[in-house]
Amino acid sequence: MEIENSLRHLLESLRKGEIDVDSAMERMSMLPYEDLGDVKLDWHRSLRRGIGEIIYTPGKSDDQLVKIARSIAEHRSNAIFSRVSKEKYELLKTVLPDLEYREDARLGLCCFEPPRERGNVAVIAAGSSDKPVAEEAAGVAEFAGCHVERFYDVGVAGIHRLFNLLPKIRKADAIVVAAGMEGALPSVVAGLVSSIVIAVPTSVGYGASFGGLAALLSMLNACSGGVVVVNIDNGVGAGLAASLVATK
Repeated sequence: MEIENSLRHLLESLRKGEIDVDSAMERMSMLPYEDLGDVKLDWHRSLRRGIGEIIYTPGKSDDQLVKIARSIAEHRSNAIFSRVSKEKYELLKTVLPDLEYREDARLGLCCFEPPRERGNVAVIAAGSSDKPVAEEAAGVAEFAGCHVERFYDVGVAGIHRLFNLLPKIRKADAIVVAAGMEGALPSVVAGLVSSIVIAVPTSVGYGASFGGLAALLSMLNACSGGVVVVNIDNGVGAGLAASLVATK
């Protein structure tokens, strides 16, 4: 009811000419969230960020996920469920029958309305073991309305595999590079392109990689300019950042 009252007051002000359309849109971006008790859903995030709710599923109970899914269905709001197991997907699908599941990316994509069209994003994975994180980034960017091209298994152990792909990669408005081990690939790519490079350290590697910490530190110390770094295995953050950069 709080949201309904706020919207009603806002629309009345717009009708009376007390505010203009741009002011109304600005105020709508700050309207209250829906309070479901232990879950609070922010239905106006898409106005502020251009992409709706992203629900991190691990740690949430079945009851919480069903509650969230029912509210999404009621509002017909685009949303992403991240790190979704097959079991949790089957649960969510009972409430959201059109929920798309991308098993490699561990994403559940709920799309009632087509997203706004954005620019081009290139997603690069150093090795095939980095693919799940790369696919997570690609899925989020596509959900946000980007055109995504994938370039996988082109790491520094065979860097010549990258070179003939550069003409396509250079057309991207933003580039995501996922790499484990020593995490060198984002710095290499950044030295060859003009777009921003969003580096994603992955937890792939042997003992001294410390679950992705070695790659994270390498990327933070990248020699090439234009490299920004998200957290270890954070494909969602990389995909979202790329979509914001690639906004037309």
